[in-house]
Amino acid sequence: LAKHPEIKALMKPDYNLIWVVVLMVLAQLTAFYLVKDLDWKWVVFWAYVFGSCISHSMTLAIHEISHNSAFGNSKAMWNRWFGIFANLPLGLPYSISFKRYHMDHHRYLGGDGIDVDIPTNFEGWFFCTRFRKFIWIVLQPFFYAIRPLCINPKPITRLEIINLLAQLTFDVVIYYLWGAKSIFYMLAGSVLGLGLHPISGHFIAEHYMFLKGHETYSYYGPLNLLTFNVGYHNEHHDFPNIPGKSLPLVKKIAAEYYDNLPQYNSWIKVLYDFVMDDTISPYSRMKRQLKGEVKQD
Repeated sequence: LAKHPEIKALMKPDYNLIWVVVLMVLAQLTAFYLVKDLDWKWVVFWAYVFGSCISHSMTLAIHEISHNSAFGNSKAMWNRWFGIFANLPLGLPYSISFKRYHMDHHRYLGGDGIDVDIPTNFEGWFFCTRFRKFIWIVLQPFFYAIRPLCINPKPITRLEIINLLAQLTFDVVIYYLWGAKSIFYMLAGSVLGLGLHPISGHFIAEHYMFLKGHETYSYYGPLNLLTFNVGYHNEHHDFPNIPGKSLPLVKKIAAEYYDNLPQYNSWIKVLYDFVMDDTISPYSRMKRQLKGEVKQD
């Protein structure tokens, strides 16, 4: 910032995010209606080909919203309510809890017992062969859901209860209107989209140390168009209050800080390399013993 103070001008809400999220919710509602009378094989097909992409993209929209990118820091609660709305087509309550744990990830990256993005000791011990690492990738959504309860359980908040009740109500309404196939499409799309899917390469690409000493990596490929530029991950951790839309400008303005860092061109290759490289496993993360006062959401 001292060298490039113009970056401060990028620290403002991305109001286009609001309309993109609304359109994504409407797209999924349309899909719920269209799949209700299809054969099951086509429900599964479209859940993976289309629903999984929208669902994973929506989780990254929720990531943006967790940083107050939709309405700004001055309207934090507007972002929380909007996150609950964005959560609806995923089928499972996610938004409020994600925000609480994700802020810890930014404040205490790699913090032992705090950052639940770090795999558990069991994951590192058990998923150590190529086949088991492949299974671990398939089951990633389950580990991301269960891991906080094992590493850093937090008391349930009022907003999390509201998130849960809103989600259950939405799911019941969809089932009542359009039946089991629509519910299956919704849930399968979320599970498949966060598991063995090209976009899911970002989970591993972001912080797994393929190169010793390099903890965070960016990806500058075309899948950023579906993921709100989450691939610009060094830039995001440097400036978490800058919306994803503006992160390419951060890289352009401060190119001397980012261009020479290790980076990825393919998330699919990241998944392949993770499975096939016997030196990489869920243990391949930087873990820190935190000192001093720890403040959590």
